[in-house]
Amino acid sequence: MKRINLTISGCMGRMGQQLIKSVKRNKNFKIVSLTENRHIKKKISGIKPQFNSLEAFKKANVIIDFTVPRCTFEILKIAAKQKKRVVIGTTGFTKKEEKLIKNFSKKIPILKAGNMSLGVNLLMYLTEIASRSLGNNFLSKIYEVHHKNKIDYPSGTALMLAKGIAYGKKREFYNLIGKKYLNKKSFPYSKKINFNSIRKGKFIGEHEVRFFSGKEVIKLNHKSFDRALYSEGALTAAYWLMSKKVGLYTMRDLLNFK
Repeated sequence: MKRINLTISGCMGRMGQQLIKSVKRNKNFKIVSLTENRHIKKKISGIKPQFNSLEAFKKANVIIDFTVPRCTFEILKIAAKQKKRVVIGTTGFTKKEEKLIKNFSKKIPILKAGNMSLGVNLLMYLTEIASRSLGNNFLSKIYEVHHKNKIDYPSGTALMLAKGIAYGKKREFYNLIGKKYLNKKSFPYSKKINFNSIRKGKFIGEHEVRFFSGKEVIKLNHKSFDRALYSEGALTAAYWLMSKKVGLYTMRDLLNFK
C-alpha cells in the first residue's frame, strides 16, 4: 500500500515532536511537511518547518493538528479549500468554536478528539454507562492532572468525560458544566459537574470520574505513562479517516462504540 502523506502542525510542541518519532516507526505514513506558528531556522527530520499555508499542505493527504484553537481554524480554512482531511487533537474550544468545526466538517472529513488514547475513550464509554445506570441519585465530579506547562483547564479529556456523564443522563452537556477549580486540594460535588485541574511537574495525564450518592463513592480512572499512546492513537485516527466521507467523527466512531 502506498504511504499516506502527512502534515504535522505544531511540530515543535510536545505532541508534534512525539508524532514525528511515532511516524518513524510506522510504515503507513510519510511526513511531507511540518508547520509552526513561528519561524524555525533548523530542519526537523530533514524537513524545514513552514507556516500554515496552501503550499505547506499541498502534498498532504491528511493533516494532524495539535496546536491552539486559533491555529486550528487557520488550518481548517486552508484544508477546506484543498479538500484535505484533518485530525484535531487540539483542546480548549468554546461552544461557538465547536459549532464552527462542525460547519467545516460539511466540507471535509474531520476526526476530533480531546484525547486519542484507546484507554481514555473506553473510560468515556464506561463513564456514560455508569452515568446512565446510576441515574440522578448520584452526583459526579472530575479530577485531572497534567504537566505544569499545560495552559487550558479543564483538559479536553476531562470535558470528554463530562460529555460521557451528560450523554448517560440524556442531558445537555453545556447545561451540566459546573465550577472549574485549579490546583485545589479538595473540591465539592454539586448538582452540576465540577472540575479540579492540577498542573504540576511533568505529569503526562491522569483523569478520574467520581460518582457519589452520600452513602458510597464509585471511581473510574485512567493514568498515562507514555505520550506515545496519544501519537499512535492520532496516527490510527489519520489512517482510519482516509476511507471516510465528509463529516465530523470521533474516536468513538473509530472504535465502534455504540
